[in-house]
Amino acid sequence: MTRKQTPSQTVGPFFAYGLAARQYHYRFSQIATADVAGPDGAGERIRIVGRVLDGGGTPVPDALVEIWQADSRGRYAHPADTRGSNTGFVGFGRMGTGTDRENRFIFETVKPGSVDGVSAPHVTVVVMMRGLLVHAYTRLYFADEAAANAADPVLSSVPERRRRTLIAERRESERGVEYRFDIRMQGDRETVFFDL
Repeated sequence: MTRKQTPSQTVGPFFAYGLAARQYHYRFSQIATADVAGPDGAGERIRIVGRVLDGGGTPVPDALVEIWQADSRGRYAHPADTRGSNTGFVGFGRMGTGTDRENRFIFETVKPGSVDGVSAPHVTVVVMMRGLLVHAYTRLYFADEAAANAADPVLSSVPERRRRTLIAERRESERGVEYRFDIRMQGDRETVFFDL
């Protein structure tokens, strides 16, 4: 008897219909969307826009990106954070790169606050994609938080020449404030990834 591989033993294409169903127009429910702030999340509204790039700099058309962040007051929408977050703030988002013409991920959210008064405002980012058997974890920091970034213990632990790979650049667009954050999986400017 021959045995077949199970989804846990192979890589994709399970992301689209299993994790971001509505984005890919499947009629399944999902636990997260690209709207991280929710309709009532208080704070400065921002968009996080970027692409997942392979070693050659080509956008990956079937990556799945998840983000988790604190609200504008530095509080997580999670039972373990007993301080309580903004009413209506979601704090968790998920988006595949396959439905955007430029293979981008785009999250609607609010700019997070410092969680503990020491850490710089940041967003935790998780990447899943073909050929990647283990999730890749990184962080997004904000270019306009230079003083906080300089004091952040996690960012300070990264070699100085590589810190730039964790900084999202602010720009104004017709849709409001955007932070550009491309994730490079390999190569000279590879994004710094963390072990959890």
